Amino acid sequence: MSSARSLAEIAELVGGKLEGEATLKISGISDLQGAGPGDLSFFAHPRYEAAARQTQAAALLVGPQAPKDLGKARIRVANPSAAFTRVAMLFAPPEPPRLLGAHPSAVVDPKAKIGRGVGIGPHVVIEAGAVVGEETQIAAGSYVGRDVAIGARCMLHPRVYVGDRCRIGNRVVLHAGAVVGADGFGYEMKDGKHQKVPQLGYVQIDDDAEIGANTTIDRGRFARTHIGEGVKIDNLVMIAHNCVVGPHTVIVAQSGLSGSTTTGHHVTIAGHVGTVGHIHIGSGAILTAKSGVTKDVPEGQTWRGAPARPIKEQMEMEAYIQQLPQWARRLKAIEGKKKPSSAQLRKKKKERSN
Repeated sequence: MSSARSLAEIAELVGGKLEGEATLKISGISDLQGAGPGDLSFFAHPRYEAAARQTQAAALLVGPQAPKDLGKARIRVANPSAAFTRVAMLFAPPEPPRLLGAHPSAVVDPKAKIGRGVGIGPHVVIEAGAVVGEETQIAAGSYVGRDVAIGARCMLHPRVYVGDRCRIGNRVVLHAGAVVGADGFGYEMKDGKHQKVPQLGYVQIDDDAEIGANTTIDRGRFARTHIGEGVKIDNLVMIAHNCVVGPHTVIVAQSGLSGSTTTGHHVTIAGHVGTVGHIHIGSGAILTAKSGVTKDVPEGQTWRGAPARPIKEQMEMEAYIQQLPQWARRLKAIEGKKKPSSAQLRKKKKERSN
């Protein structure tokens, strides 16, 4: 961890405007609630103004529109969150030491090809025909199947599973418990029983992708399930067989793509989104949280709801739904006014008898 830095040094690092004591020492970082007298925190949204005024932090990173009377030193920047990330790197704990060579408990088949500088942790299994690129790290308890290809400078965290014949690019990160290349969920009904459909394909993950903890990516039924370059997938995501996730797409936790779903590039899929199979989500599209997607989404559009629709259409429908109780009361009142009185009913009855 870095030693204490002056506020002037930090302002120079982030290219911000210092408003306060330049020599003030900062020894750590924290959120507004947890900050102490030696910490730097950040204030980026008006809803947190009360917390910014009450925090014990020595100084704040703030945006251009933040008040000047927050009661503590400030560094004013265009993007407080991004600047805070840069400062965080100063005070981050040191990275754990790299693994060097193979741990004695690891089982590496003689027919596997291990590149220069690869680190293999305790109880790792690497099967025959696997190829591991230089400087890749494979942490404790991970499994690399037969004929797997893993590129250079990848990081497989503990308990990662990479199934037979899968292809992993360079600088790919697989977080703890990720499963790449499990069988797809495919069955056919025969004689009243579910008969398994063989899953003969593989998974391909391109360069610079990052796959979250306990996320599962199933192998293709015949060909591949493909995760594009730079894709970022959160924890607890399910990618079914034959899906294609386009480059630089982001998929947030607890989302699931059904079989043969495809996306373009730079798609954003928020938390808890689900799709039916065999649909396409166009490049640049955004699916908001908890959406249920049942048909193709055009490029660049934001969809919301279940079933998902273009966001303006869905918000209009939600607004009408919120007014239903009021409309129901008004309808009852109108019906009540139209209901004939007892005297009117007696008069009509008398007229009919005459």
